[in-house]
Amino acid sequence: MSSGRHRNPWTDPVIADYIAAHTTPPDAIQQALIEETAAHPQAGMQISADQGALMALLVRLIEARFVVEVGTFTGYSSLAMARALPPGGKLLCCDVSEEFTAIARRHWERAGVADRIELRIGPALETLRSLPTGTVIDLAFIDADKPAYRSYYEEILARMRPNGLLLIDNTLWSGHVARDDQQDESTAALRELNDLIARDERVESYILPISDGLTMVRKR
Repeated sequence: MSSGRHRNPWTDPVIADYIAAHTTPPDAIQQALIEETAAHPQAGMQISADQGALMALLVRLIEARFVVEVGTFTGYSSLAMARALPPGGKLLCCDVSEEFTAIARRHWERAGVADRIELRIGPALETLRSLPTGTVIDLAFIDADKPAYRSYYEEILARMRPNGLLLIDNTLWSGHVARDDQQDESTAALRELNDLIARDERVESYILPISDGLTMVRKR
């Protein structure tokens, strides 16, 4: 994983590698984070470098000023999004692990974006529900415990501005969501959320077959 690129299982490997090689690459700080995380027992939780590049691009495209992340791990996604924020922009990170996010904090400092990021350790639903009345979210990213995805979706959508963008990770879940023989709790929760979003008149959406599936949801 020295290149920091995860092969996309939904695309021909040759094409997936070509796409990754022609996407904005990780810089030295991002590469250092990739390599440190690679040695971690939970390394598979880190998003791919090309997904990070896409997320940074989306932050810039919608000119997001307040971003919320549910599930930070070692900080690759937060680092990518924080760097893309305009002057005065803020990122709120929600996670339950001091251990994982300590790695994130070090790399935020190295990248000079720590002052743009607020990390709250604790249940994300409690953090979301404690946001001041009138809080407006421009963009959000969900990559945490799958059974709670629907609750995160509702809490964030209620606080999101029209034309705001919600990104939801792992929505293809290694293809399990499309297989009737897969009925574990996480697969069932993701399948339920995918079905809900597809018929939700409050939004329009598309599942991108990048990494393990990234759903883009625009609030109408």
